[in-house]
Amino acid sequence: MRPDFTVSTLRRWSAIPLRLIVGYGFIAHGYAKVANGPDHFAASLQALGVPVPTVLAWATIGFELLGGLAVLLGAYLPLISLPLAVILPGAVITVHLPYGFSSIKLRAVTPAGPEFGPPGYETDLLYLAALATLVLGGPGPLSMALTMPRRRGSGAAEDA
Repeated sequence: MRPDFTVSTLRRWSAIPLRLIVGYGFIAHGYAKVANGPDHFAASLQALGVPVPTVLAWATIGFELLGGLAVLLGAYLPLISLPLAVILPGAVITVHLPYGFSSIKLRAVTPAGPEFGPPGYETDLLYLAALATLVLGGPGPLSMALTMPRRRGSGAAEDA
């Protein structure tokens, strides 16, 4: 008996690598903000001219940690992707835009190792594209969406 490895069978699993890297990425960024001190992040936002920096610092941290976990688990993707998709253009506009597109800026290679410049907005766009792909294509197998109750008339749950 031959295993059924058709393209459509394997395609179902394509969301898992996206969920893993995007979910982990948001968690890692949220955790870094906590580890460096939320007040430090709020001060950075204030220096950038962001309104209500303390509120937005905590909201960003919360959405990155909890949203990253939800993406990792494949739960509530359409719902959690909205605030995450708002955070990313905010990062582009306030931080990354002046540094151009590329996320890797090799400045020099010294005896101590490579030296890099500030990252551009490339990675933010990749995160946005991955979130859109997960929302439009569904979370794939091994996701919490498969164990959550389905609403009547919602096509999203049937597509999961």
